[in-house]
Amino acid sequence: MRPEVHAEMAAVQQRHWWFVARRRVLARVIDALALPPQAQLLDAGCGSGGNLAMLASRGCLQAMEIDDGARQAAAALGICPVHAGALPDAWPFADARFDLVCLLDVLEHIDDDVAALRRIGQQLRPGGRVLVTVPAYAWMWSAHDEAHEHRRRYSATALRQVAHAAGLDVQRLGYFNSLLFPLIALARLVGRGRAQAPQSDAALPAPAVNAALQSLFALERHVVPHALFPFGTSVLAVLKASAR
Repeated sequence: MRPEVHAEMAAVQQRHWWFVARRRVLARVIDALALPPQAQLLDAGCGSGGNLAMLASRGCLQAMEIDDGARQAAAALGICPVHAGALPDAWPFADARFDLVCLLDVLEHIDDDVAALRRIGQQLRPGGRVLVTVPAYAWMWSAHDEAHEHRRRYSATALRQVAHAAGLDVQRLGYFNSLLFPLIALARLVGRGRAQAPQSDAALPAPAVNAALQSLFALERHVVPHALFPFGTSVLAVLKASAR
């Protein structure tokens, strides 16, 4: 991800509707996993640390980030240790085992997504899970994906295939950010008809718009922990080590 995009996200991640509402949804998803006491958690690809406080309240947290500037920003929050590292090979946790590894909009940045998930599967404790979120649908590719240096977007079927190739079983799989899907999809399709330079969608909208979008997206926290949607702008998966 470009340094200026990391900086933009760091500036808005505690206020922007998408970041705030997504944390509220994912917090409920994690709570529904019923993690063990003193669970060992890893935020693999934590960026500038927007999710660290939420995750640290649910277990003993460590984090990893490849970008120097984002890692320094995350470490400066003082929430948990933030290590330099990257998937699949620059992995600083050879002796660690985790109850939950979170890959929150990370896998789409990695060239070898199968190898990345295989590495994480090797680091799970018995009963450990991997929580993955990725952007949905190749046809929604836009200037935002270019700015964020995504390698791909996923369907639920594609993410299942990657998980199985990595030796992981799928416990839950589906879509979220679905209530706003028609609006976002229309904006992406309209944008595809225009020549656009790479540009992030992380700009903060007007306060009233930001509050309305946050409230609508956050409503999904009452649904997603129990049932995922058949469509949405993001794919969510809960994976576990294969029993095969």
